[in-house]
Amino acid sequence: MGRPLRIEYPGAFYHITSRGNERRNIFRTKKDYERFIGYFESATERYGALIHCFCLMPNHYHLLLETPGANLHAILHHLNTSYTNYFNAKTGRVGHLFQGRYRSILVEKDTYALELSRYIHLNPVRAHLVKDVSLYPWSSYLAYVRRGKGWDWLQTAFILGQMSTDGKEASKRYQNYIEEAIGGLLEDPLGKTIASTLLGSEQFIEWVKEKWLERMTPHRDIPALKRFYSWPDLSSILKESERVFAKGASESRRVALYLSHRFSGLSLEKIGEFFGGIGPSGVSQNTRRFEGMMKEDRKLSREVKRLRKILSE
Repeated sequence: MGRPLRIEYPGAFYHITSRGNERRNIFRTKKDYERFIGYFESATERYGALIHCFCLMPNHYHLLLETPGANLHAILHHLNTSYTNYFNAKTGRVGHLFQGRYRSILVEKDTYALELSRYIHLNPVRAHLVKDVSLYPWSSYLAYVRRGKGWDWLQTAFILGQMSTDGKEASKRYQNYIEEAIGGLLEDPLGKTIASTLLGSEQFIEWVKEKWLERMTPHRDIPALKRFYSWPDLSSILKESERVFAKGASESRRVALYLSHRFSGLSLEKIGEFFGGIGPSGVSQNTRRFEGMMKEDRKLSREVKRLRKILSE
């Protein structure tokens, strides 16, 4: 199974899901739930995590999380590893508690945060654990509607602010927003996710691709990254580079090698073999040098960008 695509940058907003191994229960007692919620607090203190919304279910959890420090992996490692150590010590078990890698979806915050919060808070109702969402104690819902003590680290202001600027009125409207969906047909907002990775408008998707994805080399073990780009084979890349930069020119070869490395998704070994037996380090070295050339030569940079566009169409 290929690795999941992780996109991390300052201020990124995610929907996180993590399940128990073999879908077994990971929360068995009141203390288990309370202990995991305690790790939310330590995640905010140690890693600067901003937790907007959560719901702990018997065999999995949902989380809306913002990362000012672009450190999603560190935060989730802290949560899952800390709880696994606690649970294993308590029960005398060994090994993984969670099922593989957690699922993270990068979300356009302004557009989907409110809708996702409702989806998360209604999990216990959809699972028939309770009929009244206010009767489920292991989510952030009660803090949103001003019942119970709440938590200082929980970030409710952004989502409630979409209801009203008045705090009390916002909580009342949010409660109505949740309750009006109970018993009705509620569309799953995650059904709009692109490549199991991104949820947002076309403009947001393009911004992420241009700003963050293009810095990443498509990896043969990250299939989701390849789905954002539809690139031709190496022969076609070389042919198009020669058309733009003149056939046989050393520049066209360097361009083709650079584009093949950055965007083809093939291994360094396969790329180097195609270009006449260049070693993996030679492929990487060409990319570093060529990127330096593009920084100094704006015309070259524009031509390469135009060629990339042609190849990706």
